[in-house]
Amino acid sequence: MLVDGPATHQAMHAAIAQARDHVNLQSYIVDASDVGERLAQLLKQKAAQGVKVNVLYDSVGSIKTPREFFRGLTEAGVAVCEFNPVKKAPAKLNNRDHRKILVVDGRVAFTGGVNISETYASGSRRARRVQDQERDRKEGWRDTHVQVAGPVVAQFQRLFLDAWALQDCGPWAEARYYPRLERRGDQAMRVVGSDPGSGKSEMYAALLEAVRGARSRVWLTVGYFVPDPDTKEALMQAARRGVDVRLVLPGFSDFWAPVYAGRSHYEELLAAGVRIYEWHEALMHAKTAVIDSSWSSIGSTNLDWRSFVHNYEADLIVQDAGFAREMERRFREDIAASEEIDADAWRARGAGEKLKEWLARQWEYLL
Repeated sequence: MLVDGPATHQAMHAAIAQARDHVNLQSYIVDASDVGERLAQLLKQKAAQGVKVNVLYDSVGSIKTPREFFRGLTEAGVAVCEFNPVKKAPAKLNNRDHRKILVVDGRVAFTGGVNISETYASGSRRARRVQDQERDRKEGWRDTHVQVAGPVVAQFQRLFLDAWALQDCGPWAEARYYPRLERRGDQAMRVVGSDPGSGKSEMYAALLEAVRGARSRVWLTVGYFVPDPDTKEALMQAARRGVDVRLVLPGFSDFWAPVYAGRSHYEELLAAGVRIYEWHEALMHAKTAVIDSSWSSIGSTNLDWRSFVHNYEADLIVQDAGFAREMERRFREDIAASEEIDADAWRARGAGEKLKEWLARQWEYLL
C-alpha cells in the first residue's frame, strides 16, 4: 500500500527506471506540472533506450494540459493516445477514463486514486500542518495507491490493452506484455473494472455483496460519496444488524456539489447507526474499503453514480487478513485526523446548508 502522492510517484518512478521491455500508463489526469514533467522525462529516457512506452490519458481529465506536452512525448518515441476526445467523440463526453493503471514489463502494476498531477506534489501531512483550504484544493491531497506483483498483473495488463484497442489508438508495439508470472505470496487478489459500454460495474457488485454479507465491520474511505439507493440501504441494513459501519469522507473538495449531495444522505445514515467522519485538514480523495478484517479494496471507484454508471474504473480486491490489518491501521489514522459527525448537531444544521444539499442532490446522477 502506498499513501499519498509523493510515495506513490517515487515507487512508480523506481519501477519505470527498471523497465527493460515496456511501460503502459493509463491515467485520468496527466498534467504538465513539475510532477508531470518529471515523469515525462523518465518516459522519454526509457523510450530512447528502446523500451516500448504507451500512454493513455483522458481528454476531460487532462483538458488543461498543453498539446505541446503530449507532442513532446510522441516526438521522443512514446505512443500517446487520448481517451474519448472531446472534439471527436462529443456523444461520449460523459464517459470518462477514470482509471489509474501503470504496468511495467508485465511484472509489476499500480492502481489507486493518485493521478499524475500537481495536487500530489506534497503529502497530506503538509496540508494538515498548514491550514489553507484554498491551497489544499490544489495540492497535498490524501490518497491511496497500491503496487502489486504476480499473476494479478496480467489482469491489469488486459484492462490497459483493451482500453487501447477500444480507443482505436493504433496497434501497440510488439512487446512481451504477458510474461510467465509466478505466485509471489498467499494473498488472493483480483482486478475489477467498470465499463459503461457493457452497462456493468464489477466493483459495484463486489462491494454490495461484501457489505450485505458483512458480520463485524465495514470501513470505507471515499473521495466522492453520492450513494445510489441500493448502496445506502446496504450500509444502513448492515449498521442495523450490529455491524460497525464507518465512513471517512471529505469535509471539502475541489467541487462543492458532490460534498453537499453526499451530506444530503447523512441524516438517514446516522439514524441507522452508521458513523460518519469528515476530513477537514486535507482534501480526501482515496477510495478504499476494508470489511470483516479480511476483504479489502483499493482503486479509482468512488461511491457515486459517476463511477458506477458513467466512468471506466479499475480496482484491486484483496482477500487477506494481513493486508486487511494494514488497511485498518491506515483507516484508524484517517479517523484520528477527522471529525465525527454528531447526529444531534447534524439535525440542527442551518437552513442554508440544507438548501445546498437539496440543490446538489437534484444533480447527483451526473456527479
